[in-house]
Amino acid sequence: MKLLRAPVSALLSLTAAVMCFAALGAPPDIYPPPEQAKSDLATALKSSAAAHKRVILDFGGNWCPDCRALDAYFHDSINKPILDANYILVHVNIGRLTENLDLAKRFEIPLKKGVPALAVLDERGTLLYSQTGGEFEAMRGMQSSALTEFLDHWKPPRS
Repeated sequence: MKLLRAPVSALLSLTAAVMCFAALGAPPDIYPPPEQAKSDLATALKSSAAAHKRVILDFGGNWCPDCRALDAYFHDSINKPILDANYILVHVNIGRLTENLDLAKRFEIPLKKGVPALAVLDERGTLLYSQTGGEFEAMRGMQSSALTEFLDHWKPPRS
């Protein structure tokens, strides 16, 4: 009887863990459907002109753990106020490196270098900066302060 308790206990623990994981479900999508990118960009440019903010294009995919890390850093207590005050963030879904390739090319994002990759536009839609060297490609190993420096560097000048 004692021999059965350990396997039964382990099986019950495993079942409970699986049920908890299933209840939590998959994390929510960060990137909207790929076909939404162009309309999101148009809306952001219209809003940025009125609010005198810059636009950040975040190229990535929901499958990408570094993209999820970057998004968490965008919304942490240090970066979110900087982001909200100075930028409009547009997530550009690149699928499995097969979608929105035209936007990546237009904004000089070499997807083969990795994602996430960012481009910064001024309020008129002029490209100010694009990450061409996979700078945030290993975001999971970076600190939130790397994004803070980026946001502070590229925010619009205030008069």
